[in-house]
Amino acid sequence: MAGNDRCLFCRIAHGEIPSKKVYEDSDVFAFYDINPQAPTHVIVIPRKHISSLDDLSDGEANVVGITLVRLAQIARDLHLSSDGYRVVANHGEAAGQTVFHIHFHLLGGRNFGWPPG
Repeated sequence: MAGNDRCLFCRIAHGEIPSKKVYEDSDVFAFYDINPQAPTHVIVIPRKHISSLDDLSDGEANVVGITLVRLAQIARDLHLSSDGYRVVANHGEAAGQTVFHIHFHLLGGRNFGWPPG
């Protein structure tokens, strides 16, 4: 497996840990969060292991771009686009990152306040 073989999200994407899959292709994997913060809460990850946003370089621009394109399609498929949805990326423990594999939270199905958190 590419990347960190102990990474929870890598193990989920490779089917080693069960998840409620929403979408998968060769680049992206998406699954429902086990601790949802909204009626719809999907985790969208690139299959390539990148630990954090700080680890991104120009070489990963396509990886992140494809991940966000797939996230937008998932939002449309889940009918979140008409009412709106929120996309969250946490970086570091102080921001709430608990799994060190970049990922995006797709949240929908309720109104969200501002500022968050």
